[in-house]
Amino acid sequence: MAAAAEGVLATRREEPARDDAAVETAEEAKEPAEADITELCRDMFSKMATYLTGELTATSEDYKLLENMNKLTSLKYLEMKDIAINISRNLKDLNQKYAGLQPYLDQINVIEEQVAALEQAAYKLDAYSKKLEAKYKKLEKR
Repeated sequence: MAAAAEGVLATRREEPARDDAAVETAEEAKEPAEADITELCRDMFSKMATYLTGELTATSEDYKLLENMNKLTSLKYLEMKDIAINISRNLKDLNQKYAGLQPYLDQINVIEEQVAALEQAAYKLDAYSKKLEAKYKKLEKR
């Protein structure tokens, strides 16, 4: 077998030189030392813990922001409720005042109707007096 191996090496030496860029050399995979693996694992776990802490902190901050927004919205709704209650109270007061004024408004409407009827009677009286005046002038001319 040694002779065969020497023959293979001899034939390789006899082959013309190839382009070194096209030929890749293989390196033997070496297992890292036990201490290196432990250190790499610690480093990985430390970085993963930092990443997860950051993610959880961001999520926690998002929830705190939502909580604050909900509190502010709740306060705004309470303010709007108070405003609506005041508007309702003022509207009731205005309706009561309008109800108190309603008899006077009805009297004003009756008076307006009477004034309109009186105005019509005055126009009729004026027309009648003009007719009488015309008849009187006609009789006076004879």
